[in-house]
Amino acid sequence: MNKVMNAEVLSADDSAFANLFPLKPFRIRHGFVDDPRLTLPAILDLVKQLPRDRIEYNSGKAAVSQDPTSTPLVDLSPEDVVQKIETAGAWMVLKRVEIHPSYRALLEEALMSVARAQGHRSLTEAGFTDIQGFLFVSSPGSTTPFHLDSEDNFFIQVHGEKFFNIYDNEDRSIATEDQIEHAITKHRNLKFDESFEARGMHNRLLPGEGVFVPYIWPHWVRTSDTYSISVAITWKTAVVKRRNDLYVANSMLRDRGFPQKAPGTSPGWDAVKLGAFRVMAGIAAPLRKSESLRRVIRSLVLGKDANYYYRDKKKTGM
Repeated sequence: MNKVMNAEVLSADDSAFANLFPLKPFRIRHGFVDDPRLTLPAILDLVKQLPRDRIEYNSGKAAVSQDPTSTPLVDLSPEDVVQKIETAGAWMVLKRVEIHPSYRALLEEALMSVARAQGHRSLTEAGFTDIQGFLFVSSPGSTTPFHLDSEDNFFIQVHGEKFFNIYDNEDRSIATEDQIEHAITKHRNLKFDESFEARGMHNRLLPGEGVFVPYIWPHWVRTSDTYSISVAITWKTAVVKRRNDLYVANSMLRDRGFPQKAPGTSPGWDAVKLGAFRVMAGIAAPLRKSESLRRVIRSLVLGKDANYYYRDKKKTGM
């Protein structure tokens, strides 16, 4: 049996980190099952404090291959979803929870345990930059559709049981380069075909267990017969941030009638686009402190459907 890292926080076999990290998925363990920050009362308090654009929720009865334009909704407020999670039939994610100091501390505690085990003295030295947290609360029998994410992710299961299915991001028959760009810049959902199933890594996650999900590895998730609480502990390396910025720059140009090649195909042109995009992003950065301005910027950069997760206030009673 291989030695494991700091079992009280976040752990995995040494062989997984030596042979798989950060390019391939593997199972992990964690010590956050009884953490008071990850209980329904604490999550309800967090919902009341987060800006509205940091909360996304819908019906848990989505299809694995869900068209995002027809995602089924629930007629509840965010607070109601948490309070009624056992019967709400809902899926919810609280985004960027690191803006709250206690959740920032949780994320850093987990990642620092990995950094120390690998011989690093700091999170930055270990490559853990742009640290973000996403907290999921799901009703029994809820599905998170097939999708991909724009960061590396230690996904931990805290309450309930989840089935977490991951697919190879190097297999372009599963997700083409155009689909990857669309998922990062427009909507994360991808089309799923049953032929993918045999090529997946299928994980049954109980409280205290988890999985490492590498950058842009497609996956879909389903809860079992009780409500679920999970956390995605994410970060972006410099390489990942560069590729994401190029996807956004390409998408913006494509939307304006200028087709683009995939990142890495034309290094010189990539450098020009990246420089221009980062100047624009730097100018916009101070404006992103305002929720209303974040909404405007998302629409300008990513298109008219970028704020899809807002709800009609009359319908939800918010």
